[in-house]
Amino acid sequence: MSTEPPVEPPLETGGRAVIPPVKRRFVDLAPLRASPAFARLWIGTSISGIGAQLTIVAVGLQLFDMTGSTLAVALVGGIALLPMIVAGLWGGMLADAFDRKRVLIVSSLVSWASTIGLLVLSAVDASLAADGVRGWVWPFYVLTTLNSIASTISGATRGSVYPRILPAELVSRATALSGISIGIMLTVGPALAGVLVATVGLPLTFAVDVVLFSAGFLGILGLPKLPPLAHAARPGLQSLRDGLDFLRRAPNIRASFLVDIVAMTFGRPYALLPAVGAAVIGGGAVTVGILTAAAAVGTFTTSLLSGPVAHVHRYGVAIGRAIIVYGGCIAAFGAVVGLMQTGWFGEVGPEWGQANLVALALAALALAGSGAADEVSAIFRQTMLLTAAPDEMRGRLQGVFTVVVAGGPRLGDLYAGILASAVALWFPPLLGGLVIMATLTVLLRVLVSFREYDARDPKP
Repeated sequence: MSTEPPVEPPLETGGRAVIPPVKRRFVDLAPLRASPAFARLWIGTSISGIGAQLTIVAVGLQLFDMTGSTLAVALVGGIALLPMIVAGLWGGMLADAFDRKRVLIVSSLVSWASTIGLLVLSAVDASLAADGVRGWVWPFYVLTTLNSIASTISGATRGSVYPRILPAELVSRATALSGISIGIMLTVGPALAGVLVATVGLPLTFAVDVVLFSAGFLGILGLPKLPPLAHAARPGLQSLRDGLDFLRRAPNIRASFLVDIVAMTFGRPYALLPAVGAAVIGGGAVTVGILTAAAAVGTFTTSLLSGPVAHVHRYGVAIGRAIIVYGGCIAAFGAVVGLMQTGWFGEVGPEWGQANLVALALAALALAGSGAADEVSAIFRQTMLLTAAPDEMRGRLQGVFTVVVAGGPRLGDLYAGILASAVALWFPPLLGGLVIMATLTVLLRVLVSFREYDARDPKP
């Protein structure tokens, strides 16, 4: 007789039989049918995420409008970086120690309150600007940092929920569906931000996020209770040490974090977009929205065509190759910006009618390619983490994952902002893309275990 403890079935699936993958080209909707809780969470996250991305773009435009500085926009991420790292680690411990639904509710309420605060600040600045005076910049940094902390805790907790409400064999397909959600957020949110800022102004743009956030909150309320399955590790230094000790024994998960940090640190041109829209490609806020949304179109398209993911087993190879392609796309974007900065293609301006449409199309195509490649990497990195790690560690590891996913772009914003201020707008993406391609080529040769990872025998 086996001495292994029985495995608890996912809460919402009732221990249903394994659902074998069917060969398909398009995204598999089986997770939405198998788990009503996942379906509610997915729909709510998609809608509220549109507002979250809208606010990210709006904050950048708000600060650039107030200061005229790309570095001031980049500092949004830089200032929030350390608090986000702490929040990710702490949030992961909270997810392992307490009911994950409750953690999501509290962190979401804090995020909601900070968005309302941004709305108030933007309205005050608009009122002062009418009299020729500008508001203070530092309160925007405070509230965006608070929002980032709450969102990081929510992200760490939400990711660790999936294996509890879905059969194990559906996790990779749920991750692909999450890519569609992200694609919707990153496509509609920035594009909507560009249109709203250009038509109704910044305060009402923030107000739209406040309204959309309610959908995500309803999705969280629809979750079942998700208390710890095993002994609850009390949040604190010992819990953190346990998580880090496990990570030290998990070379494949560690490698997945490392390659993503490389990609996000050297391949994040988004802090440059307000300046690109104002003076390089032209078109102002509308161009910023289009370029930001272009990457999301790539993400969405990849997720829509994600049917084959159930049949891919060499995750390390798939991740590495996808990030190399990502680096090539970022370098191509830098090349387009560099050509425009030479001035050979005529004058541009901050109004939509003054944009260079050929350059805009080429830049958007490069960013769409980067979004597609990043989504391939994200599907397999997230699935590797959720299937190779035990449930009692998922919260803490998801916290580290969230720190990497959210913190890496903040480092990337600082990298882009500093180098753009010191050299030129085209320099950070062109150099960064080449660094990514060279580094991933080396890492795939050096990290043998990661390169040989097989999802049929998941090992952390």
